[in-house]
Amino acid sequence: MKKFPEIIVFDVDGVLVDVRNSFHLTVLETVRFFTGKRVTQSQLHEWKNRPGFNDDWKLSTAWVQSLGGKQEYDEVKRKFVELYWGDGGNGNVWREKWLLNRGALRRLAKKAELGIFTGRVWKELNYTLDACKTREYFRRIMTSDDVKKPKPDPEGLLAILNGRPTESALYVGDNVDDALAAQSAKVPFLGILPRTGHERRHRAKRLKELGALAIIHDVNEIEKWVRKSQTTRRKSS
Repeated sequence: MKKFPEIIVFDVDGVLVDVRNSFHLTVLETVRFFTGKRVTQSQLHEWKNRPGFNDDWKLSTAWVQSLGGKQEYDEVKRKFVELYWGDGGNGNVWREKWLLNRGALRRLAKKAELGIFTGRVWKELNYTLDACKTREYFRRIMTSDDVKKPKPDPEGLLAILNGRPTESALYVGDNVDDALAAQSAKVPFLGILPRTGHERRHRAKRLKELGALAIIHDVNEIEKWVRKSQTTRRKSS
């Protein structure tokens, strides 16, 4: 029986990094700027429960236009980027928080190959990996800059596997596009959603419908889940 998983691929936002006060806040501020409307975290997660809105620039544009705004993608993106980075790095980006305990990350990297498949661009990801000093643990990384078709297309996930058996991998994500990419690639999917809150209310059922093996509450539970999964596989073999 082969070890499972041999490869663990992580999404970033909401999985490795808490982005509620960075990307999520920037979406809300961008929509408010262009529409003058009061928008909420709950409404944000309603949008994120729809396929095709893993890209916050695209989501913000669609949301603005749904509220009557006439602004197009490029204008909305410029404002989003301005709010996210701020002047000299003092924007919402500094509010990000790395979630996966460094000790757990080190242990996982010894047991399996670790990778990242994210909707971020390299500039955003580089900032976080360097600030949190975690780049060394990830052997292969695919961002939206590296693919022709972003999530929910599985292009980036399949590129990380590079021809290796899809059943040997595990993709860890928190949204519908993550689950759809895993489903299309035939890669087992593990969902991560907080125990309570907007994310769980809006997405738990949908992730299960899309084939999530389980939904854990915190990325730091992944070691325990992997051990339990391996024990179950040995007993059933």
